Amino acid sequence: MNTIQKVEEIKSGKLSAVENIQKYLDTIKRDNSRINAFLYLNEENAIKDAKEIDDRIKKGAKVGKLAGLAIAIKSNINVVGMPISCASKVLENYYGTYDADVITKIKHEDGIIIGMVNCDEFASGSTGRNSAFGPTLNPVCDRVPGGSSSGSGAAVAAHMCDIALGSDTGGSIRCPASHCGIYGIKPSYGRVSRYGLIDLAMSFDQIGPLSRDIEGCELMMEVISGYSENDPITFEHKVPEYTKKHLNNSSNSNNNQNNTLRIGMSKEFEELCTDKRIYNIVKEKVEKLTNGIQNIHEAKLNHVKLAVQTYYPIVYVEFFSGTRKLDGRRYGKKFEDAAGLEALRRAYGGQEISKAEFEGRYYRIALSAQKLIKEDFNKAFENVDVIILPTMPVLPPKMDEMLSFEDEYASDAFTIPANLAGICAGVVPIGKIDGVPVGLQVFAKAFNEDVMFSVMNKIKELTNK
Repeated sequence: MNTIQKVEEIKSGKLSAVENIQKYLDTIKRDNSRINAFLYLNEENAIKDAKEIDDRIKKGAKVGKLAGLAIAIKSNINVVGMPISCASKVLENYYGTYDADVITKIKHEDGIIIGMVNCDEFASGSTGRNSAFGPTLNPVCDRVPGGSSSGSGAAVAAHMCDIALGSDTGGSIRCPASHCGIYGIKPSYGRVSRYGLIDLAMSFDQIGPLSRDIEGCELMMEVISGYSENDPITFEHKVPEYTKKHLNNSSNSNNNQNNTLRIGMSKEFEELCTDKRIYNIVKEKVEKLTNGIQNIHEAKLNHVKLAVQTYYPIVYVEFFSGTRKLDGRRYGKKFEDAAGLEALRRAYGGQEISKAEFEGRYYRIALSAQKLIKEDFNKAFENVDVIILPTMPVLPPKMDEMLSFEDEYASDAFTIPANLAGICAGVVPIGKIDGVPVGLQVFAKAFNEDVMFSVMNKIKELTNK
């Protein structure tokens, strides 16, 4: 039973919202001490909300798209009355005083906030080991769950919720989706409001869903997407009904005369893929998708190898700027006194880059390189509808296997480009290598999430055969 079918079961009274929520609460209580996905459990209010939804259904009243579903929230997204710690000692006693736009929309559609989940501190990391409250374990293999939305990915994979929200700066949703064998979406920049998100870098961050099935991601994207007066970078683009309409192959492009999707792959990504087994699995799926190679096009991305070097100077500077409000006077502790090593490394790096004597030189160079990468993608999407690639170039490290921060940063090489270009990207689980999940990534041009979902669905069908 997929997520949409579950909602219909709840609306019909075959499954009560209370039963759904209680099942997840029982699982969390049983397994969370081992996995460490949840930092806060909203038990009493979740049951209360579920009872209220069941009562409305019995009375024949209308309920929302997410009626009775258990939603886990990354601990950098504001929910009124819940701890918004960013998995840091800096904000461990800070409780939300308002709801983020995405939370308001979820509550309006009768989704139930079941609790706040772990993450790398201030979204700084790609393993899930940088939380001040202990690492999150991958529930499906003896590896890291990926980050920074580690708790979101682990909670979904461990059957602790129906859907989780994460935030994606340079792969922070897609990395744990791939490592945990689930679906994850990074929306186009400006598709989802960031109001209420404590972001790592304002130029890149987007809130998005993780789910065990693609329908859960589609459903949540329908709910949280759209223009907001609270966020000036959101656009008034129409939000498609992803759950009801899968595009015909030809509907994305006037140039598509053959009623076939133009699938792009990039030699640049193939060269960057350290573990060739991963790339071979992805390539095999693409060839099956196109019934051969006649519809596979080369997507030339001349500057994508600069993505990691371009991304981090921008992130460092913007993160440093964002942490200046954490001075220990208004709320929380002083950032420099209480933050962990990786968060401090990024903030201090931003401080150095933005020093007056550099006159913003390195930041400006990074912005220039970002422009080149964005132009490469714009040109590529003139000839292809989607670009398919691995999510990660290597398998996740084991829990006791430590990486240098240089190697950890390099592992984001396949996810960062989507954030630099502002396009949408989604992850589909396509199998395992040595028992470790592998995710395929679909890039589509900005605000073409409908096309992205269409291809993801086709890949899902191939994988499930």
